[in-house]
Amino acid sequence: MAKRFILIFTMGLVFLSVVSNGQEIKNIKTGAEQTYIYLNKLQQKNIAVVTNQTSIIGNTHLVDSLLKLGISIKKVFCPEHGFRGNQEAGESVQNFTDSKTNLPVISLYGKNKKPAAADLKGIDIVIFDIQDVGARFYTYISTLHYIMEACAENKVKLIVLDRPNPNGSYVDGPVLDMKFASFVGMHAIPIVHGMTIGEYARMINGEKWLPLGLQCRLEVIKIYNYSHSDYYNLPVKPSPNLPDMSAVYLYPSLCLFEGTVVSVGRGTMQPFQLVGHPLLETKLYSFTPTAIKGMSSDPPYKDQQCYGYDLKTYGLNVARYENKLNLFWLLDLYKRLSPKTEFFTPFFDKLAGSDVLRKQIIAGKTEEEIRKSWEKDIVAFKKVRKKYLLYPDFE
Repeated sequence: MAKRFILIFTMGLVFLSVVSNGQEIKNIKTGAEQTYIYLNKLQQKNIAVVTNQTSIIGNTHLVDSLLKLGISIKKVFCPEHGFRGNQEAGESVQNFTDSKTNLPVISLYGKNKKPAAADLKGIDIVIFDIQDVGARFYTYISTLHYIMEACAENKVKLIVLDRPNPNGSYVDGPVLDMKFASFVGMHAIPIVHGMTIGEYARMINGEKWLPLGLQCRLEVIKIYNYSHSDYYNLPVKPSPNLPDMSAVYLYPSLCLFEGTVVSVGRGTMQPFQLVGHPLLETKLYSFTPTAIKGMSSDPPYKDQQCYGYDLKTYGLNVARYENKLNLFWLLDLYKRLSPKTEFFTPFFDKLAGSDVLRKQIIAGKTEEEIRKSWEKDIVAFKKVRKKYLLYPDFE
């Protein structure tokens, strides 16, 4: 089906309209927005919500909306970046009481990533509503796994309010070797999995990836009028260092740099849109990371001038449409920075999902050779993935 993308300029803002065969696609409605489907399921039940700042209905947070509708929410679980989304990446999130709702908020990031049995005592239904960005190392799908595990163990129903995946129009990258499993990669999937979080929950259940082959009572409230070939602009930034759609589109490719000595622009207003290093031999672009409250309090190369590339325009105009993991910058900066022995950190193999990619780069393999090495695993994954899709696929 042919699609045209029309940029509409108004009042200094740019909007994207997706047109298919001359007809503009109808508005996409998230699972959360369709309260008429799931509200009756919550009546007279004790509810816990797994959520963050992306869980909105219009301009109102899901928790606030459900409380106004008389739903008995007993507690909130929050992942990395916290309930209101103001925690930095990797920062431990503490339990607290939400000042607006007076609800207890239990952290699922830090020492305790999984709800305890006591946390779910008296709870009838857990609602999961968090915006994902479609990368294996984005930790919300790891939080989803632990929620499903806790629900299965405690016989609590889980309802996932599904949201579009902004990187859901392709599948790419090396598949995780389970010997390298961690919180930034828990399952044998590619870096870009091309699934919504609801579809991914179905895969966790269906493939029996929970301990002892457990399965939770799962229901997914589907997105209305969505397909994997649609482009979806996130109304709320999914985390502090993914401030706009350029960063979201570049994230699957640039996050690998978090396992190297290269800066990805943390400490600037363009994180995951810049790459650079103080010793890089280029004067094309420079940036100086600083402490930014709520984003990066102690970024790599703080107060040091870094030289490299500004990829913001590339992210919006190319990465958005090319539908692939881009290894060019990783290979290029490895060649240009010395000493080579210090380029990678131990974290790189966790992000990549094995030690193979690192060894291929060190060996001087081309991007084409590297991409060819993961083709077989991608084909096998797509066959499994297809069983759990809820929406028309991109191919």
